[in-house]
Amino acid sequence: MHRRRRTALTVSAALLAGAPLLAACGNQAHPGAAALVGGDRIEVSTLQGQVAAVREAQRESKDATQLIDKSGQLSRAKLHGMIFDRVLDRAAQDAGVTVSRNEIQQMRKAAAAQSGGEAQLRTAMLQQSWVAPAQIDAVLREQVQLTKLAQALGADLQQPEGQKAVGDALSKASKALSIDVNPRYGAWDDKQTQLANYKAPWITQVTKPATTGAEAGA
Repeated sequence: MHRRRRTALTVSAALLAGAPLLAACGNQAHPGAAALVGGDRIEVSTLQGQVAAVREAQRESKDATQLIDKSGQLSRAKLHGMIFDRVLDRAAQDAGVTVSRNEIQQMRKAAAAQSGGEAQLRTAMLQQSWVAPAQIDAVLREQVQLTKLAQALGADLQQPEGQKAVGDALSKASKALSIDVNPRYGAWDDKQTQLANYKAPWITQVTKPATTGAEAGA
């Protein structure tokens, strides 16, 4: 993938297997909730549905065993993505950024062309980012949204200063949402805008402070 496109895809996905129904979320009882974001619930059942879609796509692949073995932290990955999506929405709203359906369609055409076709795009997204075919548009929407957020802030995501500016905007949005994660999946870090101790294995984390080189890939 092109570095800028891969950087943007960073924000949309991450890690951990198993999504049992727990009664606790943070210090309060929120039966069936994987997290609370801005007062809204992310249901465990919704998270399980995201995971199931990826597992189904993986099982249909000729590399099924390898794909499943390498995505052992899939539930945590999907929860990270679902929370981050809401954080990005808030940061975009604060910056007056909107994304149209046409922009997503254009991004998909470009991504498919760059990958060598739709089939190759679906394969790459499943292998590299644990994204099922039906989830691709949501990931590309995040990419468009992140790019437009950076533009609204006058930030260049290829430069440490630009990464920091976007990271600061996301951190501010994250704090405003008062994110409360079910302890089963870890705790949310507002500064890094990610689940604590989470590192996506396929990308560079743009929201990490520029002083550290913005390196988070494993």
